[in-house]
Amino acid sequence: MARFVTGSRRRAWAAVLMASLTLAGCVGSGSMVPPRSVGRTAAAAPPPPPQVEEIDPGAPVGSITPTPPVASAPLGAPGGTTVGNGPVRVALILPLTGQGQSAVAAQSLKNAADLALAEAQGADITLLVKDDRGTPEGAREAASQAVAEGAELILGPLFAGSVQAAGQVARQAGKPVVAFSTDTAVAGPGVYLLSFLVQAEVDRIVAYAAQQGRRSVAALVPETTYGRVAEAQFQQAAARHGLRVVDVERYPAGQPQGAVQRLGRVIAGPAPQADSVFIPENGDGLPAVAQALQMAGFDAQRVKPLGTGIWNEQRVHALPALQGGWFAAPDNRGFQAFAARYRARYNTDPIRLATLSYDAVTLAVALNRARGPQRYTEGVLTDPAGFAGADGVFRFKPDGTNDRALAVQEIRDGAAVMVSGAPRTLVASN
Repeated sequence: MARFVTGSRRRAWAAVLMASLTLAGCVGSGSMVPPRSVGRTAAAAPPPPPQVEEIDPGAPVGSITPTPPVASAPLGAPGGTTVGNGPVRVALILPLTGQGQSAVAAQSLKNAADLALAEAQGADITLLVKDDRGTPEGAREAASQAVAEGAELILGPLFAGSVQAAGQVARQAGKPVVAFSTDTAVAGPGVYLLSFLVQAEVDRIVAYAAQQGRRSVAALVPETTYGRVAEAQFQQAAARHGLRVVDVERYPAGQPQGAVQRLGRVIAGPAPQADSVFIPENGDGLPAVAQALQMAGFDAQRVKPLGTGIWNEQRVHALPALQGGWFAAPDNRGFQAFAARYRARYNTDPIRLATLSYDAVTLAVALNRARGPQRYTEGVLTDPAGFAGADGVFRFKPDGTNDRALAVQEIRDGAAVMVSGAPRTLVASN
């Protein structure tokens, strides 16, 4: 039996948090696609959201005069850079000099953190930005430096190995971590993941399919870490919601043809045995999957394609075999509003994960304002009432994972159309 969290005292301070963590909508599962530059002639973006007394999660973002940029020490400063000059110290650990696209992602996440502080007028926070170089060793050093410099809370790192290393240091010092990895193996008491977790997206899409009368489901699963995690959650969710799993076929990444042929006997033809098919594949792999489905005689009007937030890409929406498919992801409107403000400030696009950093910093500011000395304690961070941010309503669970309010979108005529909105509150179990 579920219940809504109640209590006047909790509502009072939760309202303060909601006011500071302005909810403009949500983003889908993130990627580390590099941002693109935006020309000076781009359309003017809306200004930052207003400070409000109460939040209606469906309300549009209002207009106020943008706040001036927050002063920041140079990136090459010894021991990292600082942003802001408040008495409460919070660390942000990112792979600023990591290999490949990780450094690009880190810069976007840092920019988002800067933006959050700029929009939080009068924030009593000093952000200690540390470079972990994209390695566990670097993360351990960065966390040790942050603790030595008085950090009460650590935001980041991005990668699982770095989160594990930083978490060990933070636990020894009694400091909580709000990290950006999607690997739930590194979560635990005191190490909370703010990221978009595939488990929640699978639960949401399976539950929605059952609500819409789907009764039998097959699965086409890539042999990847993401695929294995998604399949395990899919099996549990299907059992919980009474869906019969007709067949599961797995395939090496990028080579779905054989698996599609084997699965064709239950998802293709005039009388398929399954009425839906779950495909936890990303935008790189889905074109080959879609082509194989078409060759096998798959008809999305008879068998509903089901996916997760990694379907939230235009190139996926354009695939003919997936038209009519459903996927679960946060509502895009919040990311779009955030991205417009980000472009106006930095003249470039943010990566899809940038709102994680934005929400983490905004949460740190809001908790400081609302809870004072108790701001980053376990009881405050794991309050079942949760919080609302640019990525939607979320809460941290005591095991370090999170719950998120997710929407369901349908691929229709080459675009994603919302068919079930994200809840505006989260329900807690007894």
